[in-house]
Amino acid sequence: MSTIIETQNLTKQYGEFTALNNLTLNIEEGEVFGFIGPNGAGKTTTMRILTTLLKPTSGKAWVAGHSVSDDPHGVRRSIGYMPDFFGVYDDMKVWEYLDFFAACYDVPVNGRSSMIDDLLALVDLGHKRGTYVDHLSRGMKQRLCLARTLAHDPDILILDEPASGLDPRARIEIRELLRELSNMGKTIFFSSHILAEVADICTSIGIIEAGELIAYGDMNEMKKQLRAHRLIQVQILGDDLTPLKDFLLHADNVDTILSGTEAEIPHNAVRFDYTGDDAGLNLLLSQMIQQQIPIISFNEETGDLEDVFLQVTKGIVN
Repeated sequence: MSTIIETQNLTKQYGEFTALNNLTLNIEEGEVFGFIGPNGAGKTTTMRILTTLLKPTSGKAWVAGHSVSDDPHGVRRSIGYMPDFFGVYDDMKVWEYLDFFAACYDVPVNGRSSMIDDLLALVDLGHKRGTYVDHLSRGMKQRLCLARTLAHDPDILILDEPASGLDPRARIEIRELLRELSNMGKTIFFSSHILAEVADICTSIGIIEAGELIAYGDMNEMKKQLRAHRLIQVQILGDDLTPLKDFLLHADNVDTILSGTEAEIPHNAVRFDYTGDDAGLNLLLSQMIQQQIPIISFNEETGDLEDVFLQVTKGIVN
C-alpha cells in the first residue's frame, strides 16, 4: 500500500499560542485511522489544514499526492469532509440536499438520481428521500451529512467527531457505516473521544495532546508495547484455585496474582502479570499441564484503548 495522507512537521500558531506542534504522520491507503485526544488537543486544527480550510504556519502536508498549500483544488476533489459542526438546509428535502452537493461537485445531471438512490440506500435513508431535512433526527442528519461527503465518490473521508452527540443506537449505526465504507476501500481519517468506538474499527491510531503527537501506530501493537507487562488469565475446571495459585507463587516472571472478585473475573479464574517472553509463557503453560492443573482457558489480555490513552496522556489542555 502507498501513503495517501502525509504530514511533515505540521505546525499552526496563533500569535504565541501553538495549537499544533511539528505533527508528522504517514497514513496508508485503505487505513481507518483514529485521531484521539481531549478537547483542545489539536484534532480539528489538523483536519482543517488537511482539508485546506486552514493554512499551516509551517510544515507540509499532502493528501492523495496533492499539496494542501500548492494544490488545494486537487485535495478537495480527493476528499469527503464532514466537520464537527455541519450545515443543513432545513427547507430542502433529503434528495434535494444531496442533489445540491452533487451539483457543487459537477456530478452530471443525468447520473444524479441513481447516485442519490445509491447513497440513501448506503446510509439507510431511502425511506426518507422526500422528507424535509428539518424533520430528521440528529442521527439521521449525521448519516445524511456522511452521504453528502460521498457525493463525488472520494477515495478519502476526513470526519471530525462523526458520532458526536448521538444516542447509543445512532453511534452503532455510524460505526457500522464506517466499517462498510472501509470494506469499500475508502481511507478514513476520523477523530473521536469515544475511545471504545475507535478501538472497534480502527487499524491505526494517533494520540494527540496539547498540539503534540504523543503516540502513533498500529493499534494492537501499541496496546502491547505500552504495557510494561503482559496480563494473563487462566480459568480452571472446578472451584479449587489453590493448586494453581501455589504453582504461580513459585513460577518465574509471575507477579500480582489476583482471582475472582479481586479482578472482576470468573470465580474459577486467576489473572496475573507476566514479564517474560513468548518462550517463557509457553513453558509456563506446559508446566501447568504437567502439574495436572485442569485448565480450560489460558489467554493474554491486551487491555483496551482507554488503558493506552490514560497511560500516555498527562491531562494537559491547550
